Amino acid sequence: MPNKKLISIILGVMCFALTVGIVVQMKTIQNTNSTIGQNQEANELRDEILRYKERYDNRFAELEKAEAELEKAREEATKNDSELEQAQQQITEGNKLTGMTEVTGPGVIITLTDGKGISSSTLNASQLIVHDLDVLSVVNELINAGAEAISINDQRWVLTTAISCRGNTIDINGERIGAPFTIKAIGLPEYLAGLERVGGYLELMKGQGVGVNLERSNSITIPKYSGVINFEYLQNVEE
Repeated sequence: MPNKKLISIILGVMCFALTVGIVVQMKTIQNTNSTIGQNQEANELRDEILRYKERYDNRFAELEKAEAELEKAREEATKNDSELEQAQQQITEGNKLTGMTEVTGPGVIITLTDGKGISSSTLNASQLIVHDLDVLSVVNELINAGAEAISINDQRWVLTTAISCRGNTIDINGERIGAPFTIKAIGLPEYLAGLERVGGYLELMKGQGVGVNLERSNSITIPKYSGVINFEYLQNVEE
């Protein structure tokens, strides 16, 4: 009798252990399948994004080619007509002002980076981060200093450019951009470099612990605006 009782206990323990083992194995299989499914979904999403980017790059290249051909056709059409040549020159100058053409010239390059560690002037860690207001303030100071063209991380600044915060990044022209922020400006370098003046916004950012670097350059290239500028309410005055 004792032997039968012992055997029953042993069999019960073995059945319990087997049951636990089966449950653990099933959980492991489920977790593995879930991980595989998530990885597969992430891979498919990444592939889809790459396909969209490739299509966008191809369309953008086609657009640039078409614009180059159009520009060449304009030059040929206005070659021997002084009035048309003048009109073409006005179009070219207008494109420069509206940011619809790539430009080059002297100016400054300002780099803004998030600060590290604890600022000596404040315990507010958010002041160590470059915010949308910081970028906008620097752009406004550059405009006041006579900048003729400005870009932020190769996004051309135009009349309709919007700068807004999105979490740890900033939206510029609808593009999500993260630090560091490289702001290029074309203009008289001596005037633009005045942003480092005592009491200026760059000095204020430095005091808060944000990384700020300004360098002059005799040759800066700023890309054209890649979007479309639509004026819904602006109209010419009829004479």
